[in-house]
Amino acid sequence: MIEIVIEEKAWRAAEPRVRSLVKAAAVATLKAENGADGNVVVLLAGDSRLQALNAAFRGKDVPTNVLSFPGPGAPDSLGDIALALGVCVREAAEQGKSLAAHLQHLTAHGVLHLLGYDHETDAEAEAMEAKERLILASLGVADPYAS
Repeated sequence: MIEIVIEEKAWRAAEPRVRSLVKAAAVATLKAENGADGNVVVLLAGDSRLQALNAAFRGKDVPTNVLSFPGPGAPDSLGDIALALGVCVREAAEQGKSLAAHLQHLTAHGVLHLLGYDHETDAEAEAMEAKERLILASLGVADPYAS
């Protein structure tokens, strides 16, 4: 099950499209991992909320686009991800892509973190980016890493 919690009012302006984009990306990511199963909660928040979470859990007092919080080992919970509206809007504009495409990319990215993917090394980053490309292609989203 994918639960979407909209905390930031500005995200609501794009409902129900935002919900369907996030859900589609999360479901596609789980399917790409051989039908991985589990509950995922997606928080659509503002920059200040992500900054607070980033400071509390990563020691970085700045807003960020997406954070992932793997589940505590409960068999039915993969974990939670949180996305910051302002950061997502700015990044999409800077990268010349639609907010919808960027939202789906970051949702897939966050869910992949819940499934154990990381990008601390070049090899890990390459594997994660390859998986993201496949997931996004299945959604009709262009390669986010193409130059």
